[in-house]
Amino acid sequence: MDNTLVIQPLVALIAGILILIMPRLLNYVVALYLIVIGVLGLWPQLGSLGA
Repeated sequence: MDNTLVIQPLVALIAGILILIMPRLLNYVVALYLIVIGVLGLWPQLGSLGA
């Protein structure tokens, strides 16, 4: 869970910079951000499914 706390701000920062540099990428950046955050949110549950 500590990794999620470190990775989320980094992903948000990179997404924000990309949007500032290339506003046309807004849809793709938001979609990728949501996918990454969703996968990170499921990460602890994915490990417990096998047990």
